Amino acid sequence: MQHGPAVRRRKLGAELRALRSSAGLTSGEAARLVGWHQSKVSRIETGTSGVKPADVRLLLDAYGVTDAQLRELLMVLAGAEDSDGRHHWWHAYRGVLPPTYRDFISLESQAGAMRTLETAVVPGLLQTAEYARAVTRAAVEGLPEDRLDTLVEVRLARQDVLRADPPLKLSAVLDEAVLRREVGGPGVMARQLERLVEAARLPQVRLQVLPFAAGAHIGVTGPFVIFSFSSTSDLDVVVLDHLTSSLYLERKEDLQAYTEAFNALQIHALSPEDSLDFIAGTAAGA
Repeated sequence: MQHGPAVRRRKLGAELRALRSSAGLTSGEAARLVGWHQSKVSRIETGTSGVKPADVRLLLDAYGVTDAQLRELLMVLAGAEDSDGRHHWWHAYRGVLPPTYRDFISLESQAGAMRTLETAVVPGLLQTAEYARAVTRAAVEGLPEDRLDTLVEVRLARQDVLRADPPLKLSAVLDEAVLRREVGGPGVMARQLERLVEAARLPQVRLQVLPFAAGAHIGVTGPFVIFSFSSTSDLDVVVLDHLTSSLYLERKEDLQAYTEAFNALQIHALSPEDSLDFIAGTAAGA
């Protein structure tokens, strides 16, 4: 398990190494093409050192990579903005957001799909402003109002990925406890459930409820997120949130285990149609 930045460096390096190999070049030959020492190419490929976006561009040009989507993804992983600059909006919040959260947002902004199990609260991408405020206030005691305002603002800004072109495809399995836990009071919770009903009808969102009646399940160990990328599955990653940090799992066996776990949860959960009815019924009784 590694923190996000280290994972991203390694994933970026591994992808650059694969592209170099596909181009039929040794690391020494690649270094000569871009005017570097071979050790720099090696450090980049092993993720032991960071790499500037301009350096990634040089390597991609040298390797003859023309796939625009792949080039953009790798450039963003190196810290560059995408073509319209939208993926680095969170840089304005550097003084407020911890590095692990900024890294999570950057992955979320570039992912093609996101699968998540939530056992306690509504996924951030589907929270209303008042629900987000109540959750954040409870999670961080003694937070000044201005900082709380900023964190809620960031939470809402993240939701733009669902309205992007193309939008992020979100698949979420919600434990029934998410719907039953009254966050922020009855009114806040009622409006949050209504928001979930609206979200469940979006073509890019798949919501399923795991009812209490399903009993114990593989997700009792805690929530998780799986990010998948359209350009290459080698960049897929599992994110586990902890109280003070986030941990990232990138090994193929970890990805397979969590993917299988999520598939099993979807099987035991209510269908999207029945889940919509369940959420609507819960909202009506809230």
